[in-house]
Amino acid sequence: MARHSIAGGSGSILVIGLGRFGGAVADSLIRLGHEVLAIDEDPAIVQSWAGRLTHVVQADTTSTDTLKRLGAADFEKAVVGIGTDIEASLMTVLALSELRVPDIWAKALSEKHGRLLERTGAHHVIHPEATMGERVAHLVTGQMIDFIEFDDGFAIVKTRAPKESLNRTLAESALRSKYGVTVVGVKRPKADFTYARPETVIRPGDLLIVSGATHLVERFAALE
Repeated sequence: MARHSIAGGSGSILVIGLGRFGGAVADSLIRLGHEVLAIDEDPAIVQSWAGRLTHVVQADTTSTDTLKRLGAADFEKAVVGIGTDIEASLMTVLALSELRVPDIWAKALSEKHGRLLERTGAHHVIHPEATMGERVAHLVTGQMIDFIEFDDGFAIVKTRAPKESLNRTLAESALRSKYGVTVVGVKRPKADFTYARPETVIRPGDLLIVSGATHLVERFAALE
């Protein structure tokens, strides 16, 4: 099978398993502007997602050779959302690990499953009852370190400071007027959290706590 053209792109994510969780991650990644190669072994599920994602493929992801043919080794990030088959989940993570995918996220069905995923090669283990697919999509990509969305379309994020704000005060960079978000606080490495003030100077390595409408904080966190 030919490799897909999106493989290797910095904004491309591999999502394996399109159940409720994997589908939520894939859908959110597309909405955030990322290209997605999604794989599921159920042809009916693949058909239902056709046209909604960048590429959808029906395949057995427990096979290292199959994943290699699909270009999985060219992806920097992969999310394994296989829902009910623990063996398939573990074998898929192992295959990705053997292909040296550098950032593997995997859904755990239990604490024990999570420990096995870590031993098999997962870099991040996700417990969906505590972490929704959309939040994972934010964390897997870009600048966001953490993301909390409320029911009314309001969100709070912890994100790396964009380059345009570095070595300037918040008043000088005017982030609020440019992007419609509020910088609530600043966390500097090896220093206590401080509430943001107009005279606060943002330094390289600072993390910002930012609040605002979800779509606005998403756009802000995508800044480099």
